[in-house]
Amino acid sequence: MDAAFTAEQDDIRRSVREVLRRRCGSQDVRAAVDTPAGHDPGLWAALAGQLGLPGLALPDAYGGVGCSATEAALVGEETGRALAPSPLLATAVLAAPLLLALGTEEQRAELLPRIASGALTAALAVPGPRLATALALTGANDGDWAGGGRAGGMQARPVDGGWRLYGEADQVLDGHSAELLLVPAHTGGFARTRTLLFLVGDDARGVVRTRRTALDATRPLARVQLRDTEARLVGADDGAGLPAALAEVGDRAAAFLACEAVGAAARALETTVGHVGQREQFGRPVGSFQAVRHRLADVYVGVQAARSAAYYAAWACAHGESVGALALAQALEALRTAAAEAIQFHGGLGFTWEHDAHLLFKRAAGDELLFGPPHRLRARAAERSGLFGDGPHERQIHGLHEGQAHGLHEGQAHGLHEGPVHGLHKGQVTV
Repeated sequence: MDAAFTAEQDDIRRSVREVLRRRCGSQDVRAAVDTPAGHDPGLWAALAGQLGLPGLALPDAYGGVGCSATEAALVGEETGRALAPSPLLATAVLAAPLLLALGTEEQRAELLPRIASGALTAALAVPGPRLATALALTGANDGDWAGGGRAGGMQARPVDGGWRLYGEADQVLDGHSAELLLVPAHTGGFARTRTLLFLVGDDARGVVRTRRTALDATRPLARVQLRDTEARLVGADDGAGLPAALAEVGDRAAAFLACEAVGAAARALETTVGHVGQREQFGRPVGSFQAVRHRLADVYVGVQAARSAAYYAAWACAHGESVGALALAQALEALRTAAAEAIQFHGGLGFTWEHDAHLLFKRAAGDELLFGPPHRLRARAAERSGLFGDGPHERQIHGLHEGQAHGLHEGQAHGLHEGPVHGLHKGQVTV
């Protein structure tokens, strides 16, 4: 593994950070999440038109850039730092790769170029509580994650050579604003049911979408109801490739989400270090107290270790290893700790609605609800690897034991981060 980023990758990071600095400040985020769409269309146009982020990982043949998971992970770190509300996760990280993996050539040619240009947004209509299972992050996705049972979830039936869907999925990520829905649904009867993937456009009849109140407003959720709605089948009608495709997408998504969490955790730490260097107590800066230094040094080590694991997970996506869930577990814990300490060290100010600390804490809690919690991510990784028995994937978690990803301990790989957080080099708070 080459631990150094290329000049092109550094340029991608720098360009994304600059656009987000100009268009995604704290007030911009708050204004965007209060709109009906839940994001700023102007920011999305900039991310798509100027930077090509929706098509970053799509092949050139479909209007994409053809980059690897590493470039996508760098983008995720910057969008996580800014808490950018956008359809990037739902559209480019979850929906587009599924279309690429399972869609017919006609469907790819029709839809992927529009997604790559930012003209079309999409969402995977899986109920929020089951999303991590569907992506094979917290459990095997060969069960009833699409709703299950005779009356639950989404159901599909063939009608006049086509398909009709009915049912409901709650807490769908970006389900209220996406122009294209990818809907997993059961068909074949209760005894011989199978799960297939369908396409539903925003102009289809019988679609009712309602935005729900979400803990993390920067990740808007919706209830999607289908009432005898016409749909197109994605790919083959046997559904055999859907679980494997979802698992592959889930591993890449976990690496992306881990980098997002690392970016948010780094921002929480930087904000806290800056505050304790200015706030005085008993006639001296709070950051000069040894107990404060030790606690923030622990946060720094946790963030750097999580960064190392997240970068390794992104690299591993293209090298036959599946360690995204472990990296995500470590990153979610680092973000939760950094956000909690930010609130604690900001005192009464950190509890106010106007301060960014609560946005960071809600991102930590919201991501754990959607994609975790960490202990379930680790349990699934242990199950897949055969940690407590014989399994073919045991080698896949060897390199991520306690956050030490093949020489990337504490983020000290050349070029893998932009230097230590100011004032916390080697665990020291400078005030």
